[in-house]
Amino acid sequence: MLNGTEDEEKWLAEGIAGIQHNAFYMHRALDSNNLREALKYSAQMLSELRTSKLSPHKYYELYMRAFDELKRLELFFKDDSKHGVSVVDLYELVQHAGNILPRLYLLCTVGSIYIKSKEAPAKEVLKDLVEMCRGVQHPIRGLFLRSYLAQISRDKLPDIGSEYEGDADTVMDAVDFVLQNFTEMNKLWVRMQHQGPGGVREKREKERSELQDLVGKNLHVLSQIEGVDLEMYKETVLPRVLEQVVNCKDDLAQYYLMDCIIQVFPDEYHLQTLETLLGACPQLQPTVDVKTVLSRLMDRLSNYAASSADVLPEFLQVEAFSKLSNAIGKVIEAQLDMPAVGAITLYVSLLTFTLRVHPDRLDHVDQVLGACVKKLSNIPKLEDSRAMKQVVALLSAPLEKYNDIVTALTLSNYPRVMDHLDIGTNKLMAMVIIQSIMKNNSCISTADKVEVLFELIKGLIKDIDGADVDELDEEDFKEEQNSVARLIHMLYNDEPEEMLKIICIVRKHTMVGGPKRLPFTVSSLVFSALRAANGCDIEHVAYEFFTQAFLLYEEEIADSKAQVTAIHLIIGTLQRMNVFGVENRDTLTHKATGYSARLLKKADQCRAVYACSHLFWVDDQDGIKDGERVLLCLKRALRIANAAQQMANVARGSGGPVSLFVEILNKYIYFFEKGNKQITSSAIQGLIELINTEMQSDSTNPDSVADAFLASTLRYIQFQKQKGGVMGEKFESIKL
Repeated sequence: MLNGTEDEEKWLAEGIAGIQHNAFYMHRALDSNNLREALKYSAQMLSELRTSKLSPHKYYELYMRAFDELKRLELFFKDDSKHGVSVVDLYELVQHAGNILPRLYLLCTVGSIYIKSKEAPAKEVLKDLVEMCRGVQHPIRGLFLRSYLAQISRDKLPDIGSEYEGDADTVMDAVDFVLQNFTEMNKLWVRMQHQGPGGVREKREKERSELQDLVGKNLHVLSQIEGVDLEMYKETVLPRVLEQVVNCKDDLAQYYLMDCIIQVFPDEYHLQTLETLLGACPQLQPTVDVKTVLSRLMDRLSNYAASSADVLPEFLQVEAFSKLSNAIGKVIEAQLDMPAVGAITLYVSLLTFTLRVHPDRLDHVDQVLGACVKKLSNIPKLEDSRAMKQVVALLSAPLEKYNDIVTALTLSNYPRVMDHLDIGTNKLMAMVIIQSIMKNNSCISTADKVEVLFELIKGLIKDIDGADVDELDEEDFKEEQNSVARLIHMLYNDEPEEMLKIICIVRKHTMVGGPKRLPFTVSSLVFSALRAANGCDIEHVAYEFFTQAFLLYEEEIADSKAQVTAIHLIIGTLQRMNVFGVENRDTLTHKATGYSARLLKKADQCRAVYACSHLFWVDDQDGIKDGERVLLCLKRALRIANAAQQMANVARGSGGPVSLFVEILNKYIYFFEKGNKQITSSAIQGLIELINTEMQSDSTNPDSVADAFLASTLRYIQFQKQKGGVMGEKFESIKL
């Protein structure tokens, strides 16, 4: 065993020095065309590779020094005019080297030339070389020797279209050679685990990992052989490779080689041999990370399916989903100690696969979710954060694929999976669902889907057992509840009966939310019910809603700021209602304007009153257009603004801000554009002059905001004047 890094560096330096020393004399022999001396010093040089003191990483450095010298030696062997010995005799001559390791390196080097000379069938030379290499059974030395054999022979295999293909040499000979070399290398690699004392297993496994690519290169060579078509891969290559993988009973080798198979061979081959490949998975050692192997396989197949619609029939033909689903079930069943995160990761990969390959098969999606529920049901409490993230990924995948929560709501197992999330993750997933609805502007239009949806987001609309309400962050809580409130507005059906069912379901769920949640959700529910009443043309119901709203305003809202907010909500809602007859509408608009004029502050009064002007001018085909009452509201707002200015003058000895006048000016311009004949250009002209006079008054405080607002308004008027056409003519008479 190694005694430390310093000793290993010393041994490596000694080995390199030995190679350089013998290579020097070998070069002299080559320059003088002295074959005997060249063989002598090359054998001594290669003897440095007999060391057992180096780790694989350091041995590789030594090997590469020798490899570079062997390339020069090969050039010498190739030119028989320099040494005068035929390649057949040279092949015999190098076999007399004293030590077996140098002898076999030299034999492989000459063998490469022997094949190229075509003086013997390639398959015979290859068979001879691969058999002879069995003479080295030391794992590291044997692996590098066979790696050298694979390197020098890879361009001399009897492949289709190759110059070495002939009557005596076939593709099968090439495949047999590579498979035999692979098998022997894997045996050497696996044998490494039994070397040395048991206490250094971790170090030994690290060293083995450093050597895995030497073994895997054989599979890469197999994948590059042109003659290995699907039939040969199915009948010969894959069965023989899998036989070696399963029989070696080594977890590191099994994991690496299964992954290697998946990475190097074509997607089409995997699809057509899916049953064979998957059949090996349950036979692997229990410690093998099969979930990663299967996940990578499904990822490759998913990408293959996404590459072209033309390949999708192949997936249906081989029943890929069914085979993958069965294989995953068998693996989970066989590996009883597999952690929850491993099993759920497999289901995520399977779900991703079926969403890409069979997006229309919702039964497949629900089947995967159901299998996950079954697995989660056997776990008393899911506490692994990694597993929880995978569950979220599982639930998010259908939302991302379909861009439509309505589709997810048809999956019976979707809410059952959500039930296994902890409280925090459940709320997080509920927010993801709501955000998906908002992003895609989805309308949930049936009562049964609303029922399922509110079951999914119950973590946001009521306290779940075990949740600590006091620990809720106030900002997070507000964001959650505002999201629920916005969601309620996305629930709609044109049929009054179905809409009433939806409202009743929402009421059932939201009313158990507690006093902290109700202020957010109830108002949305009320407005939703109003829209239902408006759409149903049930005037008395809609009127009753407004009556109750005014009662609440009078009896329950005492704070002046809350009153301002409430009256603007009432005005905005009433403006959109078209269910009322003349008498009821007049009553309600009269109340709204009356309450607006009685607000505490003059500025609030002014803004609420000019907002009421929109109650008399609804800009749609069948909307109300009472220009005279619009003008009355605006004139009343102007009087209130003027009163506010005078009060400021009395109280502070200076005028108040003129921003209210500019706001009213904008309302005049709005209705002027909409064609209200009561709003004339002269009225707008007069209002502009009034504002300018107020601004120039010595008693008026400078107001940069009002100045900017007025300047912007005047620029808009100028823009309309320059636009030309009918609108340009309307504005032309306004002088700035």
